[in-house]
Amino acid sequence: MITVLLPNYKTPELTRLCLRSLRKYTDFTKLQVLAVDNASGDESVEYLRSLPWIRLIERSAADIQGMPPALMHSSALDLALREVDTPYVLSMHTDTIVHDPRWLDYLMEHITRSEKIAGVGSWKLETVPLWKAAGKAIEDGFRTMLGKKRKEFRFLRSHCALYRTDLLKRFTKGFGDGECAGSSIQKHLLAAGYELEFLPVRELSRYMAHLNHATMILNPELAGRKTSSAKAFRKLGGKLHAQNYRRILEDDSLDR
Repeated sequence: MITVLLPNYKTPELTRLCLRSLRKYTDFTKLQVLAVDNASGDESVEYLRSLPWIRLIERSAADIQGMPPALMHSSALDLALREVDTPYVLSMHTDTIVHDPRWLDYLMEHITRSEKIAGVGSWKLETVPLWKAAGKAIEDGFRTMLGKKRKEFRFLRSHCALYRTDLLKRFTKGFGDGECAGSSIQKHLLAAGYELEFLPVRELSRYMAHLNHATMILNPELAGRKTSSAKAFRKLGGKLHAQNYRRILEDDSLDR
């Protein structure tokens, strides 16, 4: 059994799409959803309240007052994590969309290959053209040779990261340990002698998509901006259209 941890903040359409995609492509005898609303005060929390097949924790404005966006997100994950009693726990974002019924089997197949594997997921879930990836690799190679590129610490990001719950609770301080959600977890689990597996992006993308920075685009105040660029909105809209997600958004039966 797996528990999905899903923080929510003012993304009504994406929240609906995320949860309906889970409902459409998942066997709910294997999975449960624990959502945490960060004082959204909009229709997204009304939608979450209407779903009989999720558990919802609601935070007040006072609970998150003064929190920077990253801490608001990671502390929501930790709040939900305290309630988890299933063997596995999966962090997700509301802009992570499932589109293949084999997605959960794929993740479980990798994490159960060895008891030394504490978690599986990805650094970034986005594909780029091969020519662009090759160009970036060449550029990074030259920068490294010239001493201008520092080695980047990569960790399983919280848009899709599956962990063994007992190891997460025993060896780490959770998601909100003063760093980006997942970074401290990675360090603690590695130090304890466990492995964390980065799944190939092109493989993982067969099963799900991550609409990068969608929450920030829809809520620019989180990034200290008054508005998001038209280009950002067009790019987000293009991703939604490309995956033909409109059919899921229009299927109200998935909420029951």
